[in-house]
Amino acid sequence: MPLVRIVEEAFQPWSLLAELEPELGLRPGGVGATAVFAGTMRDFNEGDTVQGMTLEHYPGMTERHLERIIDEARERFGILDALIVHRVGPIRPAETIVLTAVWSAHRKAAFEANRFLMEELKHRAPFWKKEALSDGSSRWVEQNTPG
Repeated sequence: MPLVRIVEEAFQPWSLLAELEPELGLRPGGVGATAVFAGTMRDFNEGDTVQGMTLEHYPGMTERHLERIIDEARERFGILDALIVHRVGPIRPAETIVLTAVWSAHRKAAFEANRFLMEELKHRAPFWKKEALSDGSSRWVEQNTPG
Protein backbone atom coordinates (compact mmCIF):
# COMPACT_ATOMS: atom_id res chain seq x y z
CA MET A 1 0.00 0.00 0.00
CA PRO A 2 1.53 3.35 -1.00
CA LEU A 3 2.33 5.67 1.84
CA VAL A 4 0.57 9.01 1.28
CA ARG A 5 0.00 11.71 3.87
CA ILE A 6 -1.80 15.04 3.53
CA VAL A 7 -0.86 17.30 6.46
CA GLU A 8 -2.00 20.70 7.65
CA GLU A 9 0.90 21.56 9.95
CA ALA A 10 4.43 22.56 9.03
CA PHE A 11 6.84 19.63 9.11
CA GLN A 12 10.55 18.97 9.03
CA PRO A 13 11.10 16.62 6.08
CA TRP A 14 14.04 14.66 7.51
CA SER A 15 12.37 14.04 10.87
CA LEU A 16 9.12 13.00 9.21
CA LEU A 17 10.97 10.69 6.83
CA ALA A 18 12.70 8.97 9.76
CA GLU A 19 9.33 8.63 11.52
CA LEU A 20 7.43 7.21 8.51
CA GLU A 21 10.09 4.99 6.93
CA PRO A 22 9.49 2.07 9.34
CA GLU A 23 5.82 1.95 8.23
CA LEU A 24 6.97 0.80 4.80
CA GLY A 25 8.31 -2.49 6.16
CA LEU A 26 11.31 -2.53 3.84
CA ARG A 27 13.62 -5.51 4.27
CA PRO A 28 16.92 -4.54 5.90
CA GLY A 29 19.65 -5.04 3.31
CA GLY A 30 17.16 -5.04 0.44
CA VAL A 31 17.41 -1.32 -0.29
CA GLY A 32 20.36 -0.11 -2.36
CA ALA A 33 19.19 3.45 -2.96
CA THR A 34 16.90 6.05 -1.46
CA ALA A 35 16.08 9.24 -3.40
CA VAL A 36 14.43 12.10 -1.54
CA PHE A 37 12.98 15.43 -2.69
CA ALA A 38 11.78 18.19 -0.38
CA GLY A 39 10.03 21.17 -1.98
CA THR A 40 9.66 24.45 -0.10
CA MET A 41 7.55 27.54 -0.69
CA ARG A 42 9.29 30.43 -2.44
CA ASP A 43 8.65 34.06 -1.53
CA PHE A 44 8.26 35.04 -5.19
CA ASN A 45 6.28 33.95 -8.23
CA GLU A 46 5.65 35.47 -11.64
CA GLY A 47 7.75 38.52 -10.73
CA ASP A 48 5.79 39.29 -7.53
CA THR A 49 6.64 38.98 -3.85
CA VAL A 50 4.52 36.30 -2.21
CA GLN A 51 3.84 36.49 1.53
CA GLY A 52 1.96 33.22 1.87
CA MET A 53 -0.20 30.69 0.15
CA THR A 54 -3.27 28.64 0.89
CA LEU A 55 -3.24 25.20 -0.63
CA GLU A 56 -6.58 23.42 -1.02
CA HIS A 57 -7.33 19.83 -1.96
CA TYR A 58 -10.23 17.45 -2.38
CA PRO A 59 -9.98 15.01 0.58
CA GLY A 60 -10.06 11.39 -0.45
CA MET A 61 -9.68 12.12 -4.14
CA THR A 62 -6.26 13.71 -3.68
CA GLU A 63 -4.93 10.75 -1.72
CA ARG A 64 -6.22 8.31 -4.36
CA HIS A 65 -4.48 10.29 -7.13
CA LEU A 66 -1.21 10.24 -5.21
CA GLU A 67 -1.51 6.52 -4.48
CA ARG A 68 -2.07 5.84 -8.20
CA ILE A 69 1.03 7.85 -9.07
CA ILE A 70 3.09 5.74 -6.64
CA ASP A 71 1.60 2.54 -8.07
CA GLU A 72 2.55 3.69 -11.59
CA ALA A 73 6.10 4.45 -10.44
CA ARG A 74 6.33 0.98 -8.90
CA GLU A 75 5.29 -0.64 -12.19
CA ARG A 76 7.34 1.60 -14.45
CA PHE A 77 10.61 1.70 -12.47
CA GLY A 78 10.50 -1.47 -10.38
CA ILE A 79 10.95 0.41 -7.11
CA LEU A 80 10.44 -1.18 -3.71
CA ASP A 81 8.23 1.56 -2.31
CA ALA A 82 7.59 5.30 -2.17
CA LEU A 83 6.25 8.03 0.06
CA ILE A 84 4.47 11.32 -0.68
CA VAL A 85 3.72 13.87 2.05
CA HIS A 86 1.97 17.08 0.96
CA ARG A 87 0.93 20.16 2.89
CA VAL A 88 -2.47 21.84 2.64
CA GLY A 89 -3.88 24.93 4.33
CA PRO A 90 -1.92 28.13 4.99
CA ILE A 91 1.77 27.94 4.10
CA ARG A 92 4.52 30.50 4.64
CA PRO A 93 7.67 31.03 2.56
CA ALA A 94 10.50 28.61 3.41
CA GLU A 95 8.09 25.98 4.80
CA THR A 96 8.17 22.52 3.27
CA ILE A 97 5.24 21.88 0.93
CA VAL A 98 6.05 18.41 -0.35
CA LEU A 99 8.26 15.47 0.50
CA THR A 100 8.75 12.53 -1.86
CA ALA A 101 10.97 9.54 -1.22
CA VAL A 102 11.65 6.41 -3.23
CA TRP A 103 13.36 3.20 -2.13
CA SER A 104 14.88 0.93 -4.75
CA ALA A 105 17.51 -1.74 -5.24
CA HIS A 106 19.42 0.63 -7.55
CA ARG A 107 20.05 4.40 -7.76
CA LYS A 108 18.88 4.89 -11.36
CA ALA A 109 15.37 3.62 -10.59
CA ALA A 110 15.25 5.65 -7.36
CA PHE A 111 16.24 8.92 -9.07
CA GLU A 112 13.98 8.43 -12.08
CA ALA A 113 10.99 7.32 -10.03
CA ASN A 114 11.34 10.24 -7.62
CA ARG A 115 11.35 12.73 -10.49
CA PHE A 116 8.33 10.93 -11.98
CA LEU A 117 6.47 11.26 -8.66
CA MET A 118 7.04 15.01 -8.51
CA GLU A 119 6.25 15.72 -12.16
CA GLU A 120 3.07 13.64 -12.10
CA LEU A 121 2.01 15.09 -8.75
CA LYS A 122 2.43 18.65 -10.08
CA HIS A 123 0.37 17.91 -13.20
CA ARG A 124 -2.28 15.43 -12.04
CA ALA A 125 -2.99 15.75 -8.32
CA PRO A 126 -6.03 17.90 -7.41
CA PHE A 127 -4.44 20.78 -5.46
CA TRP A 128 -5.36 24.46 -5.79
CA LYS A 129 -3.03 27.27 -4.74
CA LYS A 130 -4.02 30.79 -3.77
CA GLU A 131 -1.13 33.20 -3.25
CA ALA A 132 -1.18 36.21 -0.91
CA LEU A 133 0.92 38.98 -2.49
CA SER A 134 2.88 41.71 -0.73
CA ASP A 135 0.53 44.43 -2.04
CA GLY A 136 -2.39 42.85 -0.12
CA SER A 137 -3.99 41.21 -3.13
CA SER A 138 -4.36 37.50 -3.78
CA ARG A 139 -4.57 35.29 -6.85
CA TRP A 140 -5.17 31.68 -7.79
CA VAL A 141 -2.15 30.02 -9.38
CA GLU A 142 -3.29 28.86 -12.81
CA GLN A 143 -0.30 26.72 -13.75
CA ASN A 144 2.70 25.17 -12.07
CA THR A 145 6.17 26.36 -12.79
CA PRO A 146 8.22 24.08 -15.04
CA GLY A 147 10.43 21.47 -13.34
